Amino acid sequence: HVQLVESGGGSVQAGGSLRLSCAFDAYTPANVRMAWFRQYPGKQREGVAYIDGDGTTTYAKSVKGRFTISKDNAQNTQFLQMNSLKVEDTAMYYCRALGVWGRGTQVTVS
Repeated sequence: HVQLVESGGGSVQAGGSLRLSCAFDAYTPANVRMAWFRQYPGKQREGVAYIDGDGTTTYAKSVKGRFTISKDNAQNTQFLQMNSLKVEDTAMYYCRALGVWGRGTQVTVS
């Protein structure tokens, strides 16, 4: 049973950066697709960034060129580096893998 724990959220001014982390347990297969989603109040979760087992990455148009997803299997951690943050990036961010969600971490940009 996969467990995911996000961290790294917080408050930042527009134009700033944050790095989110998602710790996953050692039983998570190294070749699974992992992703970051975000959710605005009252809205459905939307995909932000994906990383496949071979390292291929995919981004939503709204974050392409500003966000970078990566994974360190040795540390059992997935990352989302967020640069040039905008007010509209304010949301709850969730890590996802194998149909499992983390609890989320709040990002607030003002």
